[in-house]
Amino acid sequence: MKSGIASMCAGAVMAMDRVDSRTSRQILIAAVVDEEYASIGMRELVASGVTAEAAILTEPTRLAICPAHRGFVWVEVELTGRAAHGSRYDIGVDAIRHAALILAELDKLETEDLHRRTHQLLGRGSLHASAIEGGSGLSTYPDRCVFTIERRTLPGDSAGDVMDEVRSACERVRARRPDLSAEIRLIESQLPSDVKLDAPVVEMLKRAMVGERVDPIVEGMSAWTDAAILNSAGIPAICFGPGDISLAHAKEEFVAISEIEQATAVLTRMARDWLSEKT
Repeated sequence: MKSGIASMCAGAVMAMDRVDSRTSRQILIAAVVDEEYASIGMRELVASGVTAEAAILTEPTRLAICPAHRGFVWVEVELTGRAAHGSRYDIGVDAIRHAALILAELDKLETEDLHRRTHQLLGRGSLHASAIEGGSGLSTYPDRCVFTIERRTLPGDSAGDVMDEVRSACERVRARRPDLSAEIRLIESQLPSDVKLDAPVVEMLKRAMVGERVDPIVEGMSAWTDAAILNSAGIPAICFGPGDISLAHAKEEFVAISEIEQATAVLTRMARDWLSEKT
């Protein structure tokens, strides 16, 4: 994100230097915290009353225009069994096996159901088990098992929908195993983001890219971003920036200088055109 922040700051400064100072329009630069967890920075910015006609998030998109991205829902499931000696199958209740049965039901959701609904830019939603723990010894029936899942969602999906999916999986297992005891908790969720392909902010960015001889490719963003929060607040927000997100969180992250220069040129032109429009 250092490269994206550099591009948007430089682009705003250079755009202002080339525009009539009497323009009534303004450009707001926002660098906020916590985007990779609960987005407390962007939420506070929106709650402060800041508004805008449109927004560009300089996420690493390889200079592609990304009007949409998936959302996510994090869920924890805690299974309660009954501890017993490994020889006492008559009284022991295996919480880990119960967890496995629920995960098998969720696997059916991932492999059989989610591919039936797709988005033009984002493809399908997904689900994976992210962590699991339980058990205390080889000769003991485990009385507890906890696992977490992450469900990546499409525009139109909600956290409530995902919680219902998990509850339904538990109910299907309970129909076969009446002694199942499961508690489901929502950890965190973030909405998907979706801006129309012909939205003014998309069209303006395309024109700026063509003007700077950058191919205006449009695609979906694989990761979640703060664009969803801005869109929920009524501010059309899309992603465009230098760098490749597949390199994020790697041991060595890097962005080509030429890409930063191209992103800066495009953002400068777009900001200049925006500031020069008559209001």
